[in-house]
Amino acid sequence: MPQSFDRDSKNDPRGLLRYYIGAAGAFIGPLILAAASITFFVVFQVFDLTGLAVAGFIGLFASSWLARNQQHFWDAAIAGIASRTSATLLLLMLLVGMLGQMFKATGVSQGFIWLAEIGHVNGGVFVMLTFLITCAIAMATGSSLGTMFTMFPIMYASGVAIGADAVLLAGAILSGAIFGDNLAPISDTTVISATTQKYRRRAGNAEIGGVVKARTRYALPAAGISAIMFLAFGLMTQGNTASTSDKSMGDPLGLVMLIPVAVLIAIAFWKRDLYLAVGVGMALGTALSLATGLVDINGVLGAVDGVPTGYLVDGLSGMLPLIGLLVAVFGMIGIIEASGIFDKIISAAAGSRFGRSPRGIESMIAGTSIITTVIFAGLNGPGMMFAGPVTDRIGATVGLHPYRRSNIMDCFTMGVGVVVPIASSFLLVASLNTQGYEGVPELSIFQVLTGAFYPFVLTAIMVFSVVAGWGRSYEGPDGAELRNLDSDASLEPGRIEPALITAQDRM
Repeated sequence: MPQSFDRDSKNDPRGLLRYYIGAAGAFIGPLILAAASITFFVVFQVFDLTGLAVAGFIGLFASSWLARNQQHFWDAAIAGIASRTSATLLLLMLLVGMLGQMFKATGVSQGFIWLAEIGHVNGGVFVMLTFLITCAIAMATGSSLGTMFTMFPIMYASGVAIGADAVLLAGAILSGAIFGDNLAPISDTTVISATTQKYRRRAGNAEIGGVVKARTRYALPAAGISAIMFLAFGLMTQGNTASTSDKSMGDPLGLVMLIPVAVLIAIAFWKRDLYLAVGVGMALGTALSLATGLVDINGVLGAVDGVPTGYLVDGLSGMLPLIGLLVAVFGMIGIIEASGIFDKIISAAAGSRFGRSPRGIESMIAGTSIITTVIFAGLNGPGMMFAGPVTDRIGATVGLHPYRRSNIMDCFTMGVGVVVPIASSFLLVASLNTQGYEGVPELSIFQVLTGAFYPFVLTAIMVFSVVAGWGRSYEGPDGAELRNLDSDASLEPGRIEPALITAQDRM
């Protein structure tokens, strides 16, 4: 059976993976990937993960040339790529890619726009509705950047034209996209944050449905407070109301696709099985979209002029760059683990004064999540891929439940982690999407930041949660959630249970 990157590297008869330049050799790949992400997203302003995936593999090869044992290096990289966590994530990414494309292609966003139009809302209310609509669409599609590219052309210029404040409108779209990515069961970040966290008292990873259910206690209050803030500030800053167009920009038919969205979410919560939820949601959504004429058969899966067509094809092909990037990232995680770096990090963390309490460990998880996200230009997925193994292992030293570890990592990442202005792809995308409209303000990333309430409210809630222990849970027998730590729930500081990890990785 393939080894997992989660194994204790001391079990390898060849010992630790070593480099000619010392332990720094293990970080050559991540550093090249980080430099490429900043170059593509900030300097070139190219929002395509294909180049980033190529940079990831260049980083792997560059790091391999510094390794003292080439075979050991590539065995470690393959072990990381072949781990159960990697296989689970890559499969889910392909499935949710097709599902998300289905919702984009069938006009869910147009249905929400129609609802706003028939309500004849003013500029202040429009800001709040824009936030709520964007939240719903991002949850349905699981794509934050994709939602922003969809919603800015629809909502930004029209909202400004009816009197909505431009800064608040851009912030509302950005905030709604982040909320959806934060909470959607089919979001790549939700999947990553769950699948990187393992149980210690039974086999398996954190269930996505359980993680999302536990996360609602943080995300929903943050969304509610943000909605009130958007309404209040929107009403205070709204301008004169004017009609944008006699032509409707919405279509109520797209609302029918909320049925498979609701069914998918219900199954994900009820059964805690995303494979089942995605399968049922895709089957029901396909049947409804064909029956209502939202798409024809070629819009689902077909061929035109020798070229395959349909949202299933587009969804899968759209995920391939991310899959390539994740393969490279998992390979890097494998070589870092084989180099003994994670063991050193865990030992240092557990031996520090922060490592003596759950609050201290959660603070380190929060800091690690924010730092790795900033390093990757605010790209939450790659950031959490690197933070995930550290979060899993240091969180387990004090017995934190996988749900809690996942949510601390995800919510701090989706809070301030993605909106640090010196390196934020989210702010850059939002700023670029305010440009090119006649008579509508073009906003800088700093202006957009001032209107983005949700990530800051979420961060404030998470800081309170860590300090006060609100929502903190521990892993009990058979993985049960406990509000109080039992005597056997935590591991010895800095120690990992190789027997349990090996057993679950071989499943």
